[in-house]
Amino acid sequence: MPGALEKINMECSLTDIVVLRTSALDSRVILSSDPRYSRYGLKPLSSGDMRHNVREGFIVDEDEEIEEREERRRERKRRRQVEREREDEDLDEEDIYLIGENNPELQRALPSEQSKFKRLKRGHKSDRDRHVSRGIDDMFNSDEEEDVDHYGRIGRHERRGMEDDMDNFIEDDVFSDEDHEQLREDEEIARPMKKGLSGFGVTDAAGLDETALEDMRMAFGDGNDYQFALEAEDQEEELDEDEEKHLDLKDVFEPSQLAEKMLTEEDNVIRFTDEPERCQIARKPYKHVILTDEEFKEEAIWISNLMLLKKRIDPDLREPFQRSIAKVLEFMITDDWEVPFIFQHRKDYLIHAAKVPVSPDPSNPDGPEYVVKAEKLLNMIDLWDIFEYDLKFRSLVDKRNTLQKTYDNLQAISNVKDNIFELMLPLAVTMEELQDVQDYLYFQYPGQLKDIAMVNGSGENGSSKQRRKATTRTFSERVRNSRAYGLVRAFGITADAFAQNALKEGKRQYTEDPTEQPDVMADNLVDENFTNGGHALKAAKAMFAEELTMSPKMRKVMRQAFYMNGVIECFRTEKGLKKIDEQHPYYEFKYLRNQQLSDIARRPELFLRMLKAEEEGLVEVKVRFQNFENFKKNLYSQIESDNFSELADAWNRERREVVDMALGKLDRIMSRGVKENIRTECENHVAKECREAFSLRLDQAPYKPKGMILGTIPRVLALSNGNGVVGKDPIYWAWIEEDGRVLENGKFVDLSLGDSGRMVSDGIDVAAFVELVDRRKPDVIGVAGFSPETRKLYKQLVDLVSSKDLRSATYTNEYDEEVSDHLEVVIVNDEVARLYQTSERAKMEHPGFATLTHYCVALAKYLQNPMKEYASLGRDIVSIQFKPGQQLVPEDKILKQLETALVDMVNLCGVDINEAVTDIATANLLTYVCGLGPRKAAQLLKIINMNGGIVNNRMELLGVNAQYPAMGVKVWNNCASFLYIDYDSTDPDADYLDNTRVHPEDYDIGRKMAADALELDEEDIKAETDENGQGAIIRKLIKEDAQDRVNDLILEEYAEQLEKNLNQRKRATLETIRAELQQPYEELRKQFAFLSTDAIFTMLTGETTESLAEGMVVPISIKRVSDDHIDGKLDCGIDAIAGEVEITDRYDIPVRSLFSPHQTVQGKILYLNRKLLQANVSLRESQISKPYRRQFDHLRDEWDERQEDADREALREKTETSGRTMRVIKHPLFRAFNAAQAEEFLAPQSRGDVVIRPSSNGIDHLAATWKVSDGVYQHLDILELDKENEFSVGKILKVGGRYSYSDLDEFIVNHIKTMAKKVDDMMNHEKFQEGSKADAEGWLTTYTIANPRRSAYAFCIDRKHPGYFHLCFKAGENAQLNSWAVKVIPQGYELQRNPYPDMMALCNGFKLLFANLQARAKTRGGGGGYK
Repeated sequence: MPGALEKINMECSLTDIVVLRTSALDSRVILSSDPRYSRYGLKPLSSGDMRHNVREGFIVDEDEEIEEREERRRERKRRRQVEREREDEDLDEEDIYLIGENNPELQRALPSEQSKFKRLKRGHKSDRDRHVSRGIDDMFNSDEEEDVDHYGRIGRHERRGMEDDMDNFIEDDVFSDEDHEQLREDEEIARPMKKGLSGFGVTDAAGLDETALEDMRMAFGDGNDYQFALEAEDQEEELDEDEEKHLDLKDVFEPSQLAEKMLTEEDNVIRFTDEPERCQIARKPYKHVILTDEEFKEEAIWISNLMLLKKRIDPDLREPFQRSIAKVLEFMITDDWEVPFIFQHRKDYLIHAAKVPVSPDPSNPDGPEYVVKAEKLLNMIDLWDIFEYDLKFRSLVDKRNTLQKTYDNLQAISNVKDNIFELMLPLAVTMEELQDVQDYLYFQYPGQLKDIAMVNGSGENGSSKQRRKATTRTFSERVRNSRAYGLVRAFGITADAFAQNALKEGKRQYTEDPTEQPDVMADNLVDENFTNGGHALKAAKAMFAEELTMSPKMRKVMRQAFYMNGVIECFRTEKGLKKIDEQHPYYEFKYLRNQQLSDIARRPELFLRMLKAEEEGLVEVKVRFQNFENFKKNLYSQIESDNFSELADAWNRERREVVDMALGKLDRIMSRGVKENIRTECENHVAKECREAFSLRLDQAPYKPKGMILGTIPRVLALSNGNGVVGKDPIYWAWIEEDGRVLENGKFVDLSLGDSGRMVSDGIDVAAFVELVDRRKPDVIGVAGFSPETRKLYKQLVDLVSSKDLRSATYTNEYDEEVSDHLEVVIVNDEVARLYQTSERAKMEHPGFATLTHYCVALAKYLQNPMKEYASLGRDIVSIQFKPGQQLVPEDKILKQLETALVDMVNLCGVDINEAVTDIATANLLTYVCGLGPRKAAQLLKIINMNGGIVNNRMELLGVNAQYPAMGVKVWNNCASFLYIDYDSTDPDADYLDNTRVHPEDYDIGRKMAADALELDEEDIKAETDENGQGAIIRKLIKEDAQDRVNDLILEEYAEQLEKNLNQRKRATLETIRAELQQPYEELRKQFAFLSTDAIFTMLTGETTESLAEGMVVPISIKRVSDDHIDGKLDCGIDAIAGEVEITDRYDIPVRSLFSPHQTVQGKILYLNRKLLQANVSLRESQISKPYRRQFDHLRDEWDERQEDADREALREKTETSGRTMRVIKHPLFRAFNAAQAEEFLAPQSRGDVVIRPSSNGIDHLAATWKVSDGVYQHLDILELDKENEFSVGKILKVGGRYSYSDLDEFIVNHIKTMAKKVDDMMNHEKFQEGSKADAEGWLTTYTIANPRRSAYAFCIDRKHPGYFHLCFKAGENAQLNSWAVKVIPQGYELQRNPYPDMMALCNGFKLLFANLQARAKTRGGGGGYK
């Protein structure tokens, strides 16, 4: 029919408008006035019809309905789908050409003449699909994005099975840069263009000359007059396609990823709810718990009782203490105020002030009648504890309400009345006690509760269908429903009465004896449940013992006794016997006995280490009831009857057996519960210790330059040699201005100071260093590194400063003299810098910097503001070690405590809100501002930027005089005083109080104090404020520099008036206002804290006072051998020296014959200088043979010496029986280690480092352990051939039966180091995924979900098989996850027994292997094994 259109256009005159109806086109507009159009199947329209149809929709006639249009639209979509699928299966010319290049037969069949424009890029073309079939070289392309046209289509795998899935594995690993660029340009050009209106714009199609075409345009326009109607249909079609393609974030990202980025709906609720963010998150599990007034009062008493156990408070202050807690709870719960706000602005409620009368003084009749005695009741940590206790109380109330509801249902349905439950539920004040009540309830009424559960289940599901009642009954139900329960009653006392006696509560309950012997009564009470007297009596005793076990009062008795008499004991296992030697950190408790709970409380990390050892199967930790027999005898007396007869004796024997049975069960329950409670308390204690240590590090102001006030930011020059050797390796440096900008950085090598007396010149970089210092004038020089070599760099810098007279900037001293001091060189705490140097944040902030330059930048910024650097770490803060045992506490618990420390310090210092808008480091602090959190802080910055990027006053944050409010009233009340705005005296609208710690609610008080200090009356105040606004009075005070006058004010009178008139306690607040008027946001942190000697020692060596001490025997690498001494190094880098008398006991053999450079020997530390990082050692065998033993502070009965001696003797005998001479090899990398010791030694070292060690396979074997990655070590067996003797190294070393080497050095270089290089190449490859195999597979799954028609592969390390990697791949969204093993070999990699020299060859080899597998699957009829 296109031909019909052309003929009509040529034959028809331009008079009428008709609608073409053809099989190819739904409708098109042409011109005609000749009846000849009828032979082309055209129907003419009159002008009226035409106008009507244009008005009604242009492309439809009068009879067409909406349903028909929808049907045609669906038909068009279906046709397009079929066309696309057909085009997917067809090959275009380029596909055929590419295949032909590798197929001569096919190439001969191709057209011989190729277009000379073949390499030109194709432009827009809407009717041709750009998709082509992919070949082997295009397999596994995970880097390209899926084409928009194909997104969301039905994949061919749904039609043709797995082999077609494999057709779209595309890989561009081997593409050149030009190919990448060309591919991007192709994709840019090949955008689908909109369909145009054909007819008027193409003269060739119309067959008209230019003049006729112009006449036609003048008469009828250019054909676009009604294009809007045609475009409407196109837009509708595009909308349909867009709906098919639309993706939400949740469709692409895992929920965990959205949660990590805080992009979930729940995050938005937190972000926009007017409540402090931390409070929202903490209270989320208990949102449904609404406390009544009575429960609120109960909570205050409950919390005060818990806190009084740990606080030493005078009895007279206990009632005020409880009132203070109640008030704090009101602030937190009712007013939604966070801890920093309460501590800063409600401080008066945390203090108990009492007026103490003063005895009259005759010499001073006008003296005060009383003095105010103030006692601080609560501190900041107490407030955080109250916040946590509130959450625990809500959890308690929630569980209690649930139990009460269950009991109410029992009453309503089963008409139950249980006095014990009603008595014990209100008395339960811990979760353990509530659990006891719950266990009792479910024990007493199991059948009734099952019925209630079934009723509730039916109601919840909305089903009226009766559920089949459970036929199984518990043992207790069987006994209760049998005659044997009469025996239980015959014991003469109930479980509750017996427990009451044990608790010594109320009147003693006496036991009554029955009239029959136990066995006689049992014979009379048999039935179908228990068919003989023996069974009935046994069941009755078991039932009574169970009742005692389930009694809440009895459990209370047992729990109290356990905490009073419980002791912790450790018993080594068989595994622990062998593994825990005297050097092992667990040896401290290997034979620990009778450890009191109070002792554990003093060393909580010890108990956590015990539990860790128990998890590792090395020890068994038990909680034992001390003096258990005495406790048991006491209970006997509470249950036995007082009668004297054979009958009474018989029943008392049975009663004692019941008590024994019950105590056995209770002992297991209580010991487990006590053990878990102690674990929780120890974890909390260690977490709080970490918080205290972190608070000390936060509580230090920036390094104070000489002559400046505290809080001044210094200019810093930071240097580091890293792990390098001073004088040989580069020394990196960075210069940081006081505003945090890194203006200059570089490298030095030799900063050694010359000696003119010896004609030794300065190092080549000394002049450059001096010029840098003179030009930049730093306030301080910071230095740090990773080894003891840094101490030498520090000494060099100190000598340079002194010798070259390098001084800091001048300042005015107390005598008004301009002076300057020598620059101070400081060893800086580098715990933040170590994390920062390799972080993504460092690369983003300073791209192109070397790793050590990043390290130097972080050192300098730590000197400028430690708090900002810690805050910038986020969750990584838990990577810093604050206290021993920290790693044994759950990370979230540690993080929670550290966060509270940051919140405290950030709010103490305040945040300049305008600085936070422009500075990332300051913005990081907003997260910890009172009332805010990560979500609200980000929203705050977003709104400020929307409002113009600057905040002029605190009220703007509420939306006053701003376009958008940044927060709600509650959040603003919390954070307002902690966000300050620099005061600009030239700005008439600036408010001085916005730059202070004074809360806006107290601005009027501050203005009143300023007016009184200026001695202004009411008329003066009114005149001043009317003319210059509310802040005029304080502005006048500042302008006249009269702030000191506020010290003359009597604040007691102010406080009394406020409390009397406004019922507000503001005495402490008035002091804050007075201080802030004189110095706004004064620096309240302590002076910058310099590292102690022990801290520097640990930082530079990685050793602690416990891990390296005098008396220890350690490996020493010899550097130099002299006749009178030997120089060496310890593994940690400390210099070691052995004097002449400590070299050897063999004076008949020359020293150089015994020792040589690079040899590793054992030495005993005689003296350790932690400041100079030097050690005096002994190499004498007589010294080394004396083992080092740690001294533990144990009392006589707290250590099982008998067991220790027996184990030591057994091990000695075993060693003598199976022992052999320890082999020693003269090689610098040889260590007398076993496999575990080798791994421990290599743990802090780099990938590719190796240890040669003795082998357990015999005298003709050695073992090599090398570090593949963190936590992954490969152990290799080396077979020695052609040995001269059993102690020498073989001349041929065979590894794995395949590789031979002539000596150990060749083995290390050509085997270990080459494999380490291949591991590096693998782990640096773009296809490598960090983490476990599950993480890699998770990434593949996420990727293929987001790109359903794409396939992907990735490598990840195999931690279970060192030296191997997983190659994981997934052929499309619905395909199965697969993985192949890749082995690292010296020549490269091995996959499916095929070697590959490098990563490119490995990737291409994998694709070929997979293509062959796919081809074989097709040949066999189809991919049935892969989905």
